[in-house]
Amino acid sequence: MKILHLSDIHMGGGFAHGKIDPETGFNTRFQDFVKSLSRSIDRAISEPVDLVLFGGDAFPDATPAPYIQQAFAREFYRLVAANIPLVLLVGNHDRHAQGQGGASLSIYRSLGVPGTIVGDTIDTYTITTPSGDIQIITLPWIDRSTLLTREISASLSILEVNQLLLDKLQPRIEGEIRKLNPALPTIVLAHLMADNATLGAEKLLAVGRGFTIPLSFLTRDCFDYVALGHVHRHQNLNKTNDPAVVYPGSIERVDFSEEKEDKGFVMVTIEPTEQTEEQPASKNFETTWEFCPLPVREFRTIKIDVSESEQPQVDIEKAIAKVEIADVVVRLIYQLSPDRVELVNTAALHEALSAAHHYTIQAELISQLSRPRLPELGCSVGDPMVALSTYLENRPDLESIAKAMIAAANELMAGDRLSADLAADLVLLDIESSTDLEIDRSSPKDADAQLTLL
Repeated sequence: MKILHLSDIHMGGGFAHGKIDPETGFNTRFQDFVKSLSRSIDRAISEPVDLVLFGGDAFPDATPAPYIQQAFAREFYRLVAANIPLVLLVGNHDRHAQGQGGASLSIYRSLGVPGTIVGDTIDTYTITTPSGDIQIITLPWIDRSTLLTREISASLSILEVNQLLLDKLQPRIEGEIRKLNPALPTIVLAHLMADNATLGAEKLLAVGRGFTIPLSFLTRDCFDYVALGHVHRHQNLNKTNDPAVVYPGSIERVDFSEEKEDKGFVMVTIEPTEQTEEQPASKNFETTWEFCPLPVREFRTIKIDVSESEQPQVDIEKAIAKVEIADVVVRLIYQLSPDRVELVNTAALHEALSAAHHYTIQAELISQLSRPRLPELGCSVGDPMVALSTYLENRPDLESIAKAMIAAANELMAGDRLSADLAADLVLLDIESSTDLEIDRSSPKDADAQLTLL
């Protein structure tokens, strides 16, 4: 049995990194998302697969524009025409008002689209495919309104609410497990945040919504594969693959936080395990899977520090020339000091980046008083005197007062109070910027605390 698992389409998102196509009138990033979805459906039909599982987040929100809905429906209807069953799971971006008012995907149930299941509740479905029957447990995005009433959670803290949600969710999952037929393969299709997942752009897209689910809820012997959605970075959370717990990731880059991530879908194969009386197998089915990358549009960041350059314009243009930017979404970030701003010709930078599909230019001014944090001064430095000495060794401009500062620090460490004169000297440190450290000279006790923090 072959299954295509994809998720997090977000069709209609990322318009800020595109432009209007004069021939169609559509944003080019919208066209990119449609192409990626179309390539995924092409693979499902050409393989062909027995089943397609969509892990949620069809659109950026629950009320997409009609032309976006139409493009999404057109691609998935190709599966209906090819007699390939489809399960559409409801993600957090598909729900209206955090669960109140339905979901954008519910229309497919209302229309009775053949061979299509909309998973907006915790339930178990038995689906007949050309290669046999399979069981799918749907676990849509969980928020407070799904399992709790407002009255129950009104007086609880966030941690208490999350624990109560887990206490409510676990027996629901156990109830679905009791319904399973052990003679059939079982897949869990869930849109959730697992507790050991590596995050992508979704950490900004859904701040404060939902809760984290322990991996132990998903790594059950009765599951042959766990198909996840929500996290945009492709990853397998269970290295033993028993069962594999897989995020396919999003099919297109949403923003620059996903610049270096591969995008694509997952092909899953489930086969009966060969068993004999002499060598009985521990499971009835064996699952293998493969990540299939898609040729999505590249995002590239060009970052250069010209704060001490005598020819910042030349150096920036050289940095641009070293990178292939044709049809790429480019972000140029250059750092320079305020006294060199007039040496940069912004119009010339726009010309140098004109071959890019889309570009942004960001100038970061670096204060002459600020210094980059030294790598030696990491969290591993436990002795403040060692940290102070290391810092002073890298500050030749403080050489004349270094000995006095170390002596004063030794006195302070011995229990002496910080004097007003020492507080004035410490302002010169200015470790990261002139606004990072403020010492109140009127309160020696507070100054002690601030020096200790430093």
